[in-house]
Amino acid sequence: MTAHVLAGALADDGRRRIFAAIVLGATSATEVAERTGLPVRVALTGVRRLTDAGLVTGADGTLAADESSLRATARDSRPADDAEPGVDPVLRTFLRTPGVLVGLPAQRGRRRVLLAHIAEQSFEPGTRYPERAVDDALKPWCAAGGSDHATLRRYLIDEQLLIREHGIYQRP
Repeated sequence: MTAHVLAGALADDGRRRIFAAIVLGATSATEVAERTGLPVRVALTGVRRLTDAGLVTGADGTLAADESSLRATARDSRPADDAEPGVDPVLRTFLRTPGVLVGLPAQRGRRRVLLAHIAEQSFEPGTRYPERAVDDALKPWCAAGGSDHATLRRYLIDEQLLIREHGIYQRP
């Protein structure tokens, strides 16, 4: 089972209720239906889907959470600390998929590390950029809603990672 399969199996409210009932001791589809208030047919379908996903076992007709499968998924899905040597933990925390910002650190030092990375990846030193080009370069970083391009632009200027002169921006 992968983390993606796990998330998909538990994405439905009914299946989450069914899984919770099994974790809390329901051992049959009838018990699951009684504890969740769902129709038996819905409970049976949910149990089948959870079993197919590897979350539930039904050995000997007794339902149970497949703890070993859950542990294996958690272990396999955990990023290794040394998987990317040299990658700053600030970048690992605040960037998802290359070039997508999920938030800005509240601490100035961490925010500066992140902003320096964005400036290095988005702008060539010494090249002059009009404001529209700066905005266009920063908008993809904001695709996940972690910030907006105007805030990034302001922080880059405040931290002197970009210099603004007469509406033209430049990375020193």
